[in-house]
Amino acid sequence: MSTFESAAVAEVFAAYPARLRKRLLFLRQMIFDVASSTEGVGQLQETLKWGEPAYVTAESRSGSTIRIDRCKNADGRYAIYFHCQTTLVDTFRALFPDTFKFESNRSIVFDEIDSVPVDELRLCIAMALTYHQRKAANCSVAKRRNITNRSNRSRVKRAPV
Repeated sequence: MSTFESAAVAEVFAAYPARLRKRLLFLRQMIFDVASSTEGVGQLQETLKWGEPAYVTAESRSGSTIRIDRCKNADGRYAIYFHCQTTLVDTFRALFPDTFKFESNRSIVFDEIDSVPVDELRLCIAMALTYHQRKAANCSVAKRRNITNRSNRSRVKRAPV
């Protein structure tokens, strides 16, 4: 289990009910494990955002922030949150429509009695931790295609009309 570098984060985890703390600590460890085994992610920064444990790729800036917390209005539920202005949750929904419960475009939600689909969730976490990296790579490819398409257009011989 990864140790807490922030006393404030440790306090938040200590305040969770025991049954949810165990589940959230499991998610926390999974996030650290995925980060350490995913190329280009680097060291994670664990902090609090909106009072919730948050995991940031501060060193590499390769990904989007991930947060975990219990669901405020639903006893016995907890979630892993993703930035709502990304396409991450839409992508997860397309990949795993029957595997997870989703809340709008911001989270995957679990009941405390659910078994967590580990392999699928690891993929979702890896995709979040490399979101900006992939987005930059896709932009580079699109720019190269656009440049190539423009230069090819100038070489195309057109028949007189």
